[in-house]
Amino acid sequence: MRFVSMYVTYFRKNLFMRLLLLFSLITVITIISFSYFMYHTMSQAAINRELDIQKKAMTNVNNYLGEKYESAQAILFGLYRDSSLAAGVSFMLQNPFQEYIQHSLEQFKNSPGGTGTWHDGLQYFRNRLEDDADIQSLMLYSVDQQFLYVLGRERQLQLIPAQATYSYVPEAMALDSKSVTLPNVWLRTAANQWNNRLYSIRSPINDKQTLKNIGQQVVFFSSDGIWKVLANEKEELKGTMLVIAPDGGVIFDSSDQYYGKPFPYMEQLGSLYENSDFNQSAYVTKLTQSKGDFIVLGIIPKEELAAASRRIGTTIFTISGVCILLLILLPSLVVLNVNKRTQQIIRFTRKVKQGDLSARIRDVREDELGQISRSFNEMIDELNQYIDRVYKADIKQKHTELSALQARVNPHFLYNTLEVIRMRAVSQGAHDVGEMIYSLSALFRSFVQQKKQYTLKDELEACRLYLELFQIRYKDKFTYSIDWDRRLGIYRIMKMSLQPVIENYIVHGLRAESHDNRLEIRVKQTDDFLHVQVEDNGNGMSAERLSQMKKFLQTEEKEGESFGLRSINQRLKLLYGSRYGLDMRSEPGQGTTVDIWLPLDDGKGGYDV
Repeated sequence: MRFVSMYVTYFRKNLFMRLLLLFSLITVITIISFSYFMYHTMSQAAINRELDIQKKAMTNVNNYLGEKYESAQAILFGLYRDSSLAAGVSFMLQNPFQEYIQHSLEQFKNSPGGTGTWHDGLQYFRNRLEDDADIQSLMLYSVDQQFLYVLGRERQLQLIPAQATYSYVPEAMALDSKSVTLPNVWLRTAANQWNNRLYSIRSPINDKQTLKNIGQQVVFFSSDGIWKVLANEKEELKGTMLVIAPDGGVIFDSSDQYYGKPFPYMEQLGSLYENSDFNQSAYVTKLTQSKGDFIVLGIIPKEELAAASRRIGTTIFTISGVCILLLILLPSLVVLNVNKRTQQIIRFTRKVKQGDLSARIRDVREDELGQISRSFNEMIDELNQYIDRVYKADIKQKHTELSALQARVNPHFLYNTLEVIRMRAVSQGAHDVGEMIYSLSALFRSFVQQKKQYTLKDELEACRLYLELFQIRYKDKFTYSIDWDRRLGIYRIMKMSLQPVIENYIVHGLRAESHDNRLEIRVKQTDDFLHVQVEDNGNGMSAERLSQMKKFLQTEEKEGESFGLRSINQRLKLLYGSRYGLDMRSEPGQGTTVDIWLPLDDGKGGYDV
């Protein structure tokens, strides 16, 4: 309701404000729509960019782990390519360590030139360990001897018996396992490697001659080496990156949250595509490495990406707000200036409408409003000239006609009154003649006396004196009443605007043979009119006669019948306008009602002449 009221007050009657409102709405809707489109597009682009960065990093990690898997396999491939070395390692894994040492010494002595070394097999694996800084431990397990050879970064060699009686290592080595896993707890115990950031790659060792499985190679890699391939993307990387073994063990965790724990959402990974929503709260990217059967998983919480989107949104909507402010403020200043000049023209036209023909618009600009202002001033100048030449002359002519009308009315009234007195004197010569003459003198005095302001009270008093004469004349045959609100007596009216109506009844309506002649005068205020109603129970008129009388009231005045009524009607319309005047209703034998409509303010609100 408040908006509707504001619209009615400020916009409905103001074209420029409506145009400004429409322009503002279109501007705001357009900029907001465009801003939202840009925000949505740029946010999605930012999300895709973050996902691409993460996927690139995951691909590098995936390739890195694939290379580590290949490097672990390459150790055995290098072993198999050297028959002498392969034979020495096979002998070591199928015989006790002392026999292996004895055998190596014999091989050394019998070798041409004595260039062999007794520890060729172990030295080969030690060299491979030194070549790769990510290898923390390299283990060789003998199936026949249930013996574990452990090579560490400090070049020490540990010989660990792993009989089933004392250890669960044989059972752990016998279990089928994927190639890339977390280190087995029994192997950790044997090698004394309790660092959570390790993963192992197991490979079977077969005898080159018989292809019999004689042991296993277990390589412990450090997960911290993965950070090397993430160095370039580390600053821009969002969310968490995980490398998960097939059994759910966490090989690598960029958030350092799941090390040493099984991944809690392992069951859900099987149903995820390469790019999916994880629990509707995060974007998940999954890469599967077929060589090592491990999974590289990237998780970016939507809330983390939303923070970047909010920054983009804040920037976009701030710029949009500034644009809206400028696009509305600048046209508003122009429109308000034009509106101010237009309102100035409207104010001056109202002044002219109220009669101030000296008003002029001061606008020296050369645009359309300036031209309108100059044209308006020129029009007022021409109007003043026209008033001097034509209108004032016409007003003088109408005043002359009005004076002539009044001069004609007063004698007419006098003649009728004297005729009544004459007939009374002829017919009776009674004592009441003196009273009649007194009333007549008072009546004459009211007509002849010149007053600056002639009011309703004055006119009704004149009517009362006039009716008193005829009440004396007809004695018990005639009565009258005047019903009016004394507060209305101060309003100015035209002189002799009611008396001719009463005279018309006395002359044409009163029935001398009847004893119930009655005249009623009622005065009331109706809207902005003084409504005077004169009602009698006289002879009345037929419908045809009433129609003729109404036509007579609208025609030019002529001497003869109904001169007084036409005089009142013409004078009221001449002085006050077409809304004022007389109206009549009548029925034969029932009487006549005359309605006189007068202005409340003596017509000062503006004449229609």
